[in-house]
Parts: sequence; C-alpha cells; structure tokens
Amino acid sequence: MSVLSRISWKKALVVVHDVAMTAAALAAVFVLRFEGPQLTARLRYLPVIIPGFAAYASVVYWYFGLYKSRWRFASLPDLSGIVKAVSVLSISLLLLDYVLVSEDFYGNFYFGKISIALYWMIQIFFLGGPRVTYRYSRFVRSRDQAGKLATTPALILGRAVDVEIVLRALENGGLRRIHAVGALSPRASDAGQSLRGIQVRAGFRNLEKLVADFAERGVSVKRLIATPSALAPDAEPEELFAAARRLGIPLTRFQTLDEGAGAAASLAPVEIDDLLLRPSVNINRNRLRGLVEGRRVIVTGGGGSIGSEMALRVAAFGAAELMVVESSEPALHAITEALALQATVTRFVGVLADIRDRARIERVFRRFQPDLVFHAAALKHVPYLEQDWDEAIKTNVFGSVNVLDAAVAAGANAAVMISTDKAIEPVSMLGATKRFAEMYAQALDAEAARARPNGAPRMRLVSVRFGNVLGSNGSVVPKFKAQIAHGGPVTVTHPDMVRYFMTVREAAELVLTAASHADVDMRAPAADAAETPSVYVLKMGQPVKIMALAERMIRLAGFEPGVDIEIAVTGSRPGERLNEILFDQAEPTVETGVDGLMAAKPLFADKARIEAWLQQLRAALDADDREMGRRVLAEAVPAFTRAEIPAPASAVSPPALSVPAASSPG
Repeated sequence: MSVLSRISWKKALVVVHDVAMTAAALAAVFVLRFEGPQLTARLRYLPVIIPGFAAYASVVYWYFGLYKSRWRFASLPDLSGIVKAVSVLSISLLLLDYVLVSEDFYGNFYFGKISIALYWMIQIFFLGGPRVTYRYSRFVRSRDQAGKLATTPALILGRAVDVEIVLRALENGGLRRIHAVGALSPRASDAGQSLRGIQVRAGFRNLEKLVADFAERGVSVKRLIATPSALAPDAEPEELFAAARRLGIPLTRFQTLDEGAGAAASLAPVEIDDLLLRPSVNINRNRLRGLVEGRRVIVTGGGGSIGSEMALRVAAFGAAELMVVESSEPALHAITEALALQATVTRFVGVLADIRDRARIERVFRRFQPDLVFHAAALKHVPYLEQDWDEAIKTNVFGSVNVLDAAVAAGANAAVMISTDKAIEPVSMLGATKRFAEMYAQALDAEAARARPNGAPRMRLVSVRFGNVLGSNGSVVPKFKAQIAHGGPVTVTHPDMVRYFMTVREAAELVLTAASHADVDMRAPAADAAETPSVYVLKMGQPVKIMALAERMIRLAGFEPGVDIEIAVTGSRPGERLNEILFDQAEPTVETGVDGLMAAKPLFADKARIEAWLQQLRAALDADDREMGRRVLAEAVPAFTRAEIPAPASAVSPPALSVPAASSPG
C-alpha cells in the first residue's frame, strides 16, 4: 500500500470514528436525560435524525481541522478545534429545537436546554477522549522503546521551555538512541524545576561540576544538546563552548522545521558561526507557507549557498513543483540529493543550464510555467570580478536580463532577484553589475504596471539586498576557521573594516518574506509603480568589526589572539570599502509593516535607455574593451566610482592568496 493510500485510509477511519461518536453522543444524551415514555418517544425519531446530523457534523469537523492533525500528536490546539466544532453543533441543535421542532413537528422540545448542554460535554469527551488516549498509549510505547534503544546519555542545555521541546522529541522518537539524564539552563529562575521527570539546574558555569556529579553516580554524559536559547548572546554561550571543549564531550544543536529543511527534529554540530550572531529576526512562517504552498517555483543558482537553502525552504513550505536551475553538475547533484531526503509533497527536478544561454533559459521557463522565480545565480567574489570584469557583465548583467525576461514571458506572478549591499554606491564590478541588474528589474516592474488591465493584479519584479552570509561559499568565517585550524595567521584586509552578517536561513527567509510582501500585499490593483517598493533589505542590527570578529573566533577556538594565533593586516584591495550601506542616498525608503524588513521605492531608468546601455556593454565585451565597459556602467550607475582601475588580468596576483574581509552572497 502506498504512503498516500495509507494516509487516506487513516483519514477515512477518523471520519468513521467521529461520525460514530456523534451518533453515540446523541443516544447517550437521551439515555442519561430521559426515561420511560419520554425516552421511548425520543429514541423513535433518533434513526431519522442521526444520518442528516452526522453528515452535517462531518462538515463542521472538517471546517475546524479535526481531520488535518494526526492523533499521535493530539494537543491543546486539537482540543480547541473540538470544542469549537461541538459548540457550533450544540448551537445548531438549539436552533433546530427551538425554531423548528418544538412548534411544527414534535409539538414540544425534542432536546431541551439541559439535554443540549449535556450533549456538549458528552460530545467533547467522545471526540477528545479517544484522541488523548491514543496519544498517551503511543507516548508510553515510544518511551519504552526509546528507553530500550537509548545508548547515549545526554544533557539538555537551554531555557526550561526549550528543554521540554527536546524532551518531547526524545519521547516521540524524533531523536533516537539518546536519553536525557539532566538539564542545565542559563536562567537562575529555571533551577529546581522538574520537566517530564528531568531535573533542571542553572548556570552554564556549573556544566563541568554537573558532569562530574553524574560520573560519581555511574552515569557518563556522552552528548550535550544545545537548544536555541543556549546559544543566544545573553546566555554567554562562549562559556558553554569552552567547557564542552575542555570536557571533550560533543556539543550538538537541536533544530526543528523552523531552522532546518526537514520535517522532523534533528541534531546538527554547533559551529563557531552559531556563537557570532545577534538575535535572529522573528519570521512569520505561516505567511511564507501561504506564499509558496501549492505553487510552481524556479530557483536559479540552486546549487549555491543561498540558492540551495532557498530550494530547501521552498520545498519545506509545500511548493507543488520546484525546478532547480544550476550550471554546475556537482552542485546540482548535491541539492537534488538533499531535496530527496526531505519528507515533503514537493515534486522537484534539477536542470543543467547556464543563465547566460538565453535560448535555453527561455525554453526551460516556458515549459515549466512558474508562478514564482527566485534568481540566485550570480558571480559574487570581488577580487575575481575586478580581474575578470567581462565575466561579471556576462553573468550578473546579461544572465539576469535573460532570467527576468524569461520569467515575464512565462507569465510568472513574481520574480525576486538576489542582490547585494555592494550595489549601493558601488565601488566594485560586483556592485555595479548587481545595481545595473536591479535597475533592469525595476524597469520591467514599471512596464508590467503600465501594461496591466484596469483592476487586475500585475507581475512583480523586485530585488533583495544581503549583507554577508555566514558559512556561504567564500565568506569570511569559513576562511578564518581554516586559517585558525592551520595555526594562522588570520588575515584581515583593514583593521577598521566592518560588515553586516546573517545566517543562510535568515537570508533565504528574507527572500521569501520580501516575495510575500511584493506578491500579496503590494499587488493591489490601485498600487502606483512609482510608490511600490522595489528593493528589500533585512534589518541586520549593528555591523560587526572584522578585526573584532577575527579576535573572537580565535578565542572561541581556545587560543589567544596575538599570542597563539597572529592577525595579519594585508591592506584593502580594489573594489573593497570599509563600511557597507543598505540604501542609496537618493532611494526613498518606505515601511513594509513586516518585522525586520525594510524597503525602498525604485529609482527609475527608462527601459529604452537601459536597452541602449546593454547594447554598449555587448560592444565592450565584443571588443574586449575594459575601459569602455567601466564607462558604460559608470554612466548607468553614476555613483559607481573606484579609487583605481585594476591592472590587466596577467598582472594581477591570484585573489585566492589574500583572504577578503567578507563576501556577499550571490
């Protein structure tokens, strides 16, 4: 029997159960409430009433979601749905009894107020009782089975509310072969609590003592499981990280659907990256599910750092179909393998294609007919693009033109281009080419607004600017980690350089949040293209000084900066600047009404003018004229300036020999 058939069969059993319980509740009311002739008279009509009322009840149960949740996870929200559904049924009986039956048919009240109140209580018990009983029996069975299989004693680290979530995952079998022996909270107020039989102690400074106490009792702690609250900045996770390293006990991070891509809880290694962050922005994931669920989605550059996370999040939020477009065969294979491991309903396909091949991209988009397009394919490394300027134009400019044009031709509802904070007042080829692509998206967005029929929604084409993404390909944190692992030195290009940082997950969800704002909120028929946000940016808090970042990473690795690991200042390179900015001074910013998300209105460039610049860029590529290409970009993006024009490629030292202060995602 297939999985789908098995799920349908189980749902059918639930429907049969609820219908039977509805009939049983009605009969029980009369048996408990009446006797003698009154009972006999009412039971006579019961076979006539039950079929119609049971059918009506099934519709009410469906409306309140009783058939969506699984009994093994029955909880208070499920009980709330039962109470609401039964309340509607009770009110319906009251109306039926007082408006119709009493006067026209039966001549008296068939139920009566007391009977209906009794029905309300009995029906809730008949529907909720079996669900709670089933969940408890599964819990006992899972707990016993987990106890037999558990081989790894573990300490749970974090606030009490997070510790309980992990304990539930252990009991439900979400985390296998692990059993909790204790819990440690960063909050003193949590001390002394007992959670599902586990005692909570407070203070991460007590970790080593707690492990020693368990050892004296013959329990050897083999795993430390950190919840998100254990890694929050106010919990001082450095102490926890250092203690785990001294104890030699693996420290893992508990993650759920909100963080990772899979549907089940899982454990992931704790990296230094996890300890470098500001508090994360709260994302409305129901909003993101509403955007993606049931839709056809294309992600270009789907094998890259951002693109692969985008693909995984789109699948996790229930897209009907997903196409991953990638020019690298190994990267495409890796992301399709990762998607195959997810337990989602999304049908996905990987396509080898280069966004610079316009005809190929047009055919792929036309056949797939996407609703949403996320354009993450780009070249992003500043040193290489300063050296190989023509490749930057071919991919970041003409590749983006191909993707956006194909999205429009295929009739997509929205296209979101991933840009960079280096596109504002750019000083590098990366920034200038990305800013040009933003302008092209804005021109198409305005064109779509003018072309829409009166009162009809229009296609949206928007851009999302990132700061630096922790852990992305070529970003500064992995490079620093590799340098520390080799004993240093850690190279910083300038002691005063600062950057914004975000996680890959935040970056991907920012893209989805911006798309939901553009596609849902800002597609109102009356919206003016000139007043509609076209560029979105995450509020990333305070920027991080790269020198301070290097020093902290060295300390978190157990070394002392300048003593054990040296920090070498290599000097700024062409295309780098000390401070990143989020908006051009001329861009009018607007409030989005979405927590953590900023936006700006477009700075329009005439579509015909942009087409003329594109022709000039093609001519510069054909002539291999670097200076001409720079002049065209400077004319299109007046803020594009550089202190110097890099030497020809043959004279440039390989960028890989110098570690950049940070890299933007693409």
